[in-house]
Order: sequence, then structure tokens, then C-alpha cells
Amino acid sequence: MQSCAETRRQIRTAGLIARYDANVPRYTSYPTAAQFTRDIGPGEWAKWLGEVPAQDAVSIYVHIPFCRTLCWYCACNTRAVNRTQTIDTYVDLLVAEAGEVAARLGRRQAVRRLHLGGGTPNMLSPGTLGRLFHGLREAFDLRAVTEVAAELDPASLTKAWVDQAACEGLNRASLGVQDLSPRVQRAINRIEPFEIVDRAAGWLRDAGVASLNLDLMYGLPLQMQDDLLKTLSQVMTLRPERLSLFGYAHVPWLKPHQRLINLTDLPGPAERFAQSQAASAYLVDQGYEPIGLDHFARPGDDLAIAARAGRLHRNFQGYTVDDADTLIGLGASSISRSPQGYVQNHSQEVAWRAAVRAGELPVARGLEITADDRRRAEIIERLMCDFAVFLPGVDRRHGPAADRFVGALQRLQPMIEDGLVSYENGALAVTEQGRPFVRAICAAFDTSLAASTVRHGRLI
Repeated sequence: MQSCAETRRQIRTAGLIARYDANVPRYTSYPTAAQFTRDIGPGEWAKWLGEVPAQDAVSIYVHIPFCRTLCWYCACNTRAVNRTQTIDTYVDLLVAEAGEVAARLGRRQAVRRLHLGGGTPNMLSPGTLGRLFHGLREAFDLRAVTEVAAELDPASLTKAWVDQAACEGLNRASLGVQDLSPRVQRAINRIEPFEIVDRAAGWLRDAGVASLNLDLMYGLPLQMQDDLLKTLSQVMTLRPERLSLFGYAHVPWLKPHQRLINLTDLPGPAERFAQSQAASAYLVDQGYEPIGLDHFARPGDDLAIAARAGRLHRNFQGYTVDDADTLIGLGASSISRSPQGYVQNHSQEVAWRAAVRAGELPVARGLEITADDRRRAEIIERLMCDFAVFLPGVDRRHGPAADRFVGALQRLQPMIEDGLVSYENGALAVTEQGRPFVRAICAAFDTSLAASTVRHGRLI
């Protein structure tokens, strides 16, 4: 029989969800990509590239927008492809884009970290993967790279691909698992028994990949708390260094294929919240440290070490230890960042291909960031990473905000009264109870959110 205290806790949680479960950004950047405009294009990106200091190491993200089949839950920029020629010509153009970027840099810039994302990078054949890396080495200096990471689909991964990637320096891999329940997998069109994930992890370990991340999700159609916990117990046998636990974002207005998911099959906010909290408690009990909002890492992992030291960062790939000032995105829809601002390539692959073929930087839009943007970006990043920020310290680094954040603090007042956040003498801290609501807390500092017409996913 449920205790009175447990009943009161559930009632209070339901009230908090009702008040704060809004459509808010995930804050992988500030300003968010929703604020990018066509006022920033190839010319600005070329200028910013030319201003990268010669001695600075940069990071590179390469986007592969192809998958074997389209998963119905997916919100990534990707499409199902079964023609080798389509992928091969895309890689040819990736190499060409890398060359255009290198020309604007004026040198073979040193690279610190290289990340392959998608889509499914292992859609490339081993030979094509080797050709991509050869082209990247022609354009950039990869001799001092400390991390080569890739997001992989276990169902389409081959040992030959893993062996080729290991030869190219792969030392960190992320396997998309989501949920291992056959019922849930059918509901999201992603059939992937545990044996396939186990096989993929074995190949990666045998090839010397020392850091393995598993991507899991809660809030999926037909998913129940027991499904998620059973999935966690199964993947624990793989000894992953990291896990991410993302809430499914149902955004059919952005991703029409999500309409294939039956709305009545989706867990409600209270059930989603319970799933995330149960999974978090399980992982902590297994010895993982919670990292920010939705990541978990072994205590010896560099993500956990950075989090304890206050050196954790957040970018479009999630939580990271990457502190490079410049991130260069290659491929359709990829986003680049420099101290001056953000740019995003054409999301439509046809437009991206046409621009690269014309010898242009394939930038479609972007944003030049202001001093106030930098100030608010630091606050939001520290809240997302550390759950705390000292506002006078931000003033010292960037100069005081014109409004002294009066508006933000007024917006936070209900959350302070609800015990989600505390504020005293300039120190803002998210409470343990407030951590699941940190995106709503960050939104108080987002000056563009009220005027934005973009619909984001739900908070819970």
C-alpha cells in the first residue's frame, strides 16, 4: 500500500509538471538555431574562418545524412538511401567542402577532435570511409587529433567498417539502442535485438575503441517503465563508459514521418517523468555519475572528470569536454561555431550539393552573436552543465547586463517559490528537485523565446 508521503510527493510532482512542462529549447547552444537568419551567409563564414588564429586547434563535425531505414521517432536530418552512388558522390563533395574551408583558413589547420554524426556514418563503405579520411587529411592537419568519435547503427554495422574506422583513429563510439523491447521497437520501426548491439560492441572493443556510449530513450510509444529498466539491465553487460538518456521529442510539425506514431501510444508527462527518474536512479545505483540533464558516465570517464571540475561544455552533439573556440561543420545541415557566431549549411541536400559543386561555402543561414548573447550563453551553459552559476562572475567576464537580469530573476521567482532554484547574493543554483526542469530555468534568460514562432519539444 502506498504511503501518505509518497502520495503527497506524486501530487506535488504532478503540480510541477502541470506548471512547467512547456515547449522549450534543449539549449545545445545560445542563441538557439531557431534564431538563425539568412542575413549571415558564405561571406561572413569565410571572413570568420580567415580570423581563426594559426596556432588554434579546431574541432570538426561531419554529417552523414543517410540511414538504411527511417526510424519513426527520429528528429535528425537524414533519409533512407540504398544507392551506393548517392553516398559516394556525397563523400566526394564533403572532401570538396573541406578543401573550400581550408582555403579560407589559409592553412592546414590543426584539428583536436573529429566527430562523425548523422544519420548513420556506417552507411559509408569501408573504402569510402577511408577516402573521406584521406580527403580530410589533405585539407586539415590531423596528426594531433585526440578523439575520433562516430554515431553508429548496430544493425547496419560491419566488422570491416569497424576495422577501417579503427585504422583511421576511431577511439570513441556511440551506439543507438533506444529500447530493446520488441513491442517498442516495432512501434518506432527500429528492429534491433540485443544480440546485434552486443555483437557491435564486441567488434568495437576488439578494435581498441576504449570509450563506448549507448543512446537510450524514454517516452517512446508503448514504452513502460519496466521496458526501460529491463533495457538498462541488459546493456549493463556491455560495460559502457557513458550512457545518454533522451526524452523522445514528438515534433511532427518538423518531422512529418513522426505522424506514423500513434499519439495514443505515447506515455503522458507524468509517466515520462517517472521513467526518466527511475532510469536515473538505476544508473546511479550501478555506479554512474549523472552528467547534466541526460548523460551518465563512469567516475573515471573524462566527461565525469570534467563535470566535477566545472569544465563541462555543451554543443550540438550534447555534453562534451571539447573547449575548442571553433567548430567546423561539414555536410548538409551541419552547424559551425566560431567566437563571432554560428552558421548552418543548407539543410536540403540538393541545395548543399549545388553550392559545393559551384565552389562555394554551402552556408544557408547563421547568426552573429553579441556581447549580451555571450553573457547569456555562459549563464545557460553553466546551468545546463553545473546546475549553478555566479552572476557577478559573469559580469566580470562580459560586463554587466543592461537590465541586470531583472526580467530573468522575475521570471524565476515562481520557480524559487516552488523550490526548483535558489538565488542568494548573485549565486543561482538549481535544486535536486529542479534538475529535471533546468531547461525551463534556462529559458528565463532567453530573450528571444517569447517572440519566436518556432515550436520546440516539450520539457518533460
